[in-house]
Amino acid sequence: MSKTVRQIPLPSPSLGTSRAVTVHRYGEPGARPKAYIQAGLHADELPGMLAAHHLLRRLDALDAARAIRGEIVVVPAANPIGLSQSVLEYHVGRFALDGRGNFNRHYPDLAPIVAPRIAGQLTGDAERNVRLVRAALLAALAEQQPADETGALRKTLLGLSIDADFVLDLHCDNRAPVHVYLGTPLWPDGQDLAREFEAEAVLLAEDSGDNPFDEANSSPWWVLSRLLGDAHPLPPACLAATIELRGQADVDDDTAGADADALIRFLQRRGVVAGDPGPLPEARCEATPLAGNEMLRAPVAGIVTYSQPLGTRLRRGDHVADIVDPTASPDQARTPLHAGVDGVLWSLCLHRLVRPGDIVAKIAGAKPIEGRGAILLTT
Repeated sequence: MSKTVRQIPLPSPSLGTSRAVTVHRYGEPGARPKAYIQAGLHADELPGMLAAHHLLRRLDALDAARAIRGEIVVVPAANPIGLSQSVLEYHVGRFALDGRGNFNRHYPDLAPIVAPRIAGQLTGDAERNVRLVRAALLAALAEQQPADETGALRKTLLGLSIDADFVLDLHCDNRAPVHVYLGTPLWPDGQDLAREFEAEAVLLAEDSGDNPFDEANSSPWWVLSRLLGDAHPLPPACLAATIELRGQADVDDDTAGADADALIRFLQRRGVVAGDPGPLPEARCEATPLAGNEMLRAPVAGIVTYSQPLGTRLRRGDHVADIVDPTASPDQARTPLHAGVDGVLWSLCLHRLVRPGDIVAKIAGAKPIEGRGAILLTT
């Protein structure tokens, strides 16, 4: 099948307005493996959208060469709502301005709906069980009746991805190297993805809280396995990951093209696309628990200055940053921040004027931090 491009309309939020999600599809519908790739769910995170632009050019060439073996769905700009949000010339793409929250949280939790419907239907055939679960997930999602445009966007995106073998959600941080979020049950199977992008941090969680998009796709498999017992095989049949493509300012064609090449190599390695991906790069880091990620917060307002560069391997107690109050006496103007764990400094704040409670740095520790609570992601 040749490439198709489809516009999926969203319900109008107000008189005289309309928005739609643009979907590029390659290969035969229903072919396996199926890969779903989206960018810009946080609409102010542009590196992934530019990488998707370069990816489409490469997929067009592969499609013309009949090299698409499975099915590939690409949504280059997954959030037309967030793309339209501007306040006083500042783009706001992470949160819905109508109060509906973070665009990458609160996706439908389908496992509790599906579990009683398929109880007693699983067999000793793992492939049959996977097909059964995928059909049940699609049916449960189709029954959802979102009450607003943001809810409709969540349902639309999940409807495109929930039956995929691979789901890649492209994001970026403030200032950071490439890093990857994965479900704990997907490791070490997903290490080829992290190595392909030469990730400097891999953060694992079985449940990070608030059901972000990647976990809405991947976690039903291990939740259903737990709810239904282990008498019948049910593998984690969706490798879903959030790939953070550096920082918000890292937007250029050369970098985006290299990211598109990495995506193609991953698809080749996993049999979605024909071709030789070449040797897999060596791992740049060890995977660490998301529960071990320390978020250093500003205790006071001021200007943040850093004493350590990104990628530094810190020891507990190392000086990381100062919060400077320029109105204070110089000898009393600095409030120091120190690492509370051993680990890699992998994220810094983009905006240097901070308020009390703002996250100014993140450190990937190897052990869960006591008392972190159930919500492991930022808001």
